[in-house]
Amino acid sequence: MKNILMLPIQASTQSAAIDHIIVLVHWLMLIMFVGWISYFLYTIFRFRSSKNTKASYHGVKTHFSSYLEIGLVLIEVFLLVGLSIPFWQNVVTAFPPAEKALTVRVVAQQFAWNVHYPGKDGRFGKTNSSFVNSQTNPIGLDPQDPYGKDDILTVNQLNVPINKPVIVRLSSLDVIHCFGIPLMRLKQDVLPGMKIPTWFEATKLGTFEIMCAQLCGVGHYRMRGFVNVMKPEDFKSWMTEQEELLLEEAEADDSEDDFWS
Repeated sequence: MKNILMLPIQASTQSAAIDHIIVLVHWLMLIMFVGWISYFLYTIFRFRSSKNTKASYHGVKTHFSSYLEIGLVLIEVFLLVGLSIPFWQNVVTAFPPAEKALTVRVVAQQFAWNVHYPGKDGRFGKTNSSFVNSQTNPIGLDPQDPYGKDDILTVNQLNVPINKPVIVRLSSLDVIHCFGIPLMRLKQDVLPGMKIPTWFEATKLGTFEIMCAQLCGVGHYRMRGFVNVMKPEDFKSWMTEQEELLLEEAEADDSEDDFWS
């Protein structure tokens, strides 16, 4: 069944469990399809006009159809209670401990993904919508907050280490978006005015596409980003490089202020 569905590669720890649910549901759908078609063909043959020349106004007097309906309801209850709810609790909402995970903020806007990392201090700077500037400060980082001085911001590029849980805190600046990484089997709606967490753990090195799975405006087609899964040492080097760039920018700003003062 997995080959028939042509599922993409599994690039996260959640992928196998999600694919298992998808395959199982399709098997159940196939069984139900065969059952319904068989029953449909049976009724066509059983009640064909050549054998039933006189119309019956009383219908079938057995309880077979009632038993069939009860069976279908039980199957649906099993899908919901036996599979979907436990899966949701164990895979989707069972967040890893924050101290063992990389935590990032992703702020969606028409039509980009703004990725916000805490700096060396491990704390995010305060944000406020009054500071939002689409060109220089798309996430509204408070310029006076000392915890935000070393924060790192990228656009459409989410860099993460392999085999480390990543907690993503999602929010939106404007309309409803949907943060989706198909090869990680991750998709989460992003609603304005809400902070919505999700998480994944990458198991393959490489670059994987981030898509917006919610029609969000005329530029929806170009709202693409990328997850760059790195070796831990490469990710650490990248973070160090970004911190050095921030330090250089801060020194340049101080020099400019001294020049004009």
